[in-house]
Amino acid sequence: MKWTKALIQTLRENPGDAEIDSHKLLVRAGLVKKMAGGLYTYLPLGLRSLKKVENIVREEMNRAGAQEIVMPILQTAELWKESGRWDSMGPNMFKVKDRARHDYALAPTAEEAVVDVARSVISSYRQLPVTVYQIQWKFRDEIRPRFGLMRSKEFLMKDAYSFDTSMEAADGSYEAMYEAYKRIFSRCGLAAVPVEADTGDIGGKSSHEFHVLAEAGEDGIAACQCGYAANLEKASRRAPAREDESCPEAEVVPTPGAKTIEEVSRFMGMPASKFVKSLIYMCDGKPVMVCVAGDREVNEIKLKHFLDVASVELATPADILSASGASAGSVGPVKPLDASMRIVADFALKGAKGVMVGANIDDNHIKNVDLARDTKIADEDYADLTIVAEGDICPKCGAKMSDKRGIEVGHVFKLGVKYTEAMKAVYKTKDINEEVMVMGCYGIGVGRTMQAIIEQSHDKDGIIWPSSVSPYQVVIENLDPSDAHVTEVADRLEAELEAKGVDVIVDDREERPGVKFKDADLIGFTVRVVVGAKGLSNGGIEVKRRADDKSKTKVVPVEEALAVILDSLK
Repeated sequence: MKWTKALIQTLRENPGDAEIDSHKLLVRAGLVKKMAGGLYTYLPLGLRSLKKVENIVREEMNRAGAQEIVMPILQTAELWKESGRWDSMGPNMFKVKDRARHDYALAPTAEEAVVDVARSVISSYRQLPVTVYQIQWKFRDEIRPRFGLMRSKEFLMKDAYSFDTSMEAADGSYEAMYEAYKRIFSRCGLAAVPVEADTGDIGGKSSHEFHVLAEAGEDGIAACQCGYAANLEKASRRAPAREDESCPEAEVVPTPGAKTIEEVSRFMGMPASKFVKSLIYMCDGKPVMVCVAGDREVNEIKLKHFLDVASVELATPADILSASGASAGSVGPVKPLDASMRIVADFALKGAKGVMVGANIDDNHIKNVDLARDTKIADEDYADLTIVAEGDICPKCGAKMSDKRGIEVGHVFKLGVKYTEAMKAVYKTKDINEEVMVMGCYGIGVGRTMQAIIEQSHDKDGIIWPSSVSPYQVVIENLDPSDAHVTEVADRLEAELEAKGVDVIVDDREERPGVKFKDADLIGFTVRVVVGAKGLSNGGIEVKRRADDKSKTKVVPVEEALAVILDSLK
């Protein structure tokens, strides 16, 4: 490919709406063009890299025994109503009507659609296990599209689904996909870390996310040197040991105008850790008081799982007043107005003495509280209910954990029978009995993976593509395109590389060398080859890997250039 024939536009300035480096470089390097918030056109260079990531995903899915299908993007409301997700998916799902006023969804995922396929095609245990996948566009009405392809309204996703005869058999399918994911991200040049994760809207028994560690990552990850790693939504910790201490009688103290933990802490001259933060949530419509240490935050996902409820949301001011007898900021677990209200607490508070809590009277708190003596929190109502923080104790080895940031590029779920039972996807056993199929699902954001590569592999000059996904693996810089001999050498080298299966672009523009080099570094082609009249007269061609510094540039004879370039691509 000749640069003068390619649709390439590079920019020197960062786009105004780009917040992270990879988003800036996607636009500046001419990989994508924004249409509107969360909607992007893939330009030729970007599409080449996207297709290379896609092909790696496809090859590894096939290698793992999965079979490719393609399902409709437009899905009937009836399927989603069968699973119960037509309403529970909420405003994230695009819903449309056809001219006959029938309801449809633009697929945000495809569990319902694939179960419909399975129940109509699979009838016998002899057809199981089976895993199918598609690489298809998905749509989600993100409330705040941001970070380019990381959080967009339309995105390319590989979604795979396994069907098995039992949970034990499903573990084998899960493991095959787990290992395939490790190979996929390795081939893409990514250091992706598998972490335990919550199953979220997809549901199921358990799941792992694959994260690319990056400061710009949206997800928090708790990680330990022993190998334990989990998304902060899922991460657990060991409760710190408490020492026995004496505690005088509880005493109500005025705290005028102090509502937040910070304000009460300053007023009393006590650290936040000596306070109990008490929040009231409406859980399936019923008030529940949740108590955590003053320097901790409630993990609403853990709370939802612990209470085994469908919905958890902070109570309104009216509900708070009705349940506790006070306004937010003065709520506490000692004799709230609604004596029947359930009170749950983080397990780190079990045995806590000498703490300060809201008095359930506006502008008042209670000091010297012994939670066992002064409240009715039952032993079974203590649980891990907070978000893990830097320095918390690892649940596996007891060491201190660190807080990292990650970009989620893949997710694998053990779904069990959540969808197959609801949608009656059954098979006949050897004894002609009907059993429900056991399911797993496995997603990879293809465009997000492409951008994650950029986020993890770039410098101040631009992108540094791994050879496997570079839009062109080699750029040949023809410094003298009007010189017949230089052009002949550049074109011959292009043909020899292409014959070896290497993607090549020849920069044949009538531009200054500095402009060409800046563009090559910005786009990030894996290897740069410089062919010019001056160099040829001295018997050499320059070869440099994008990832190397200038000191590692090689000047090689023309006849050796092909071998050196091929070696540089390894």
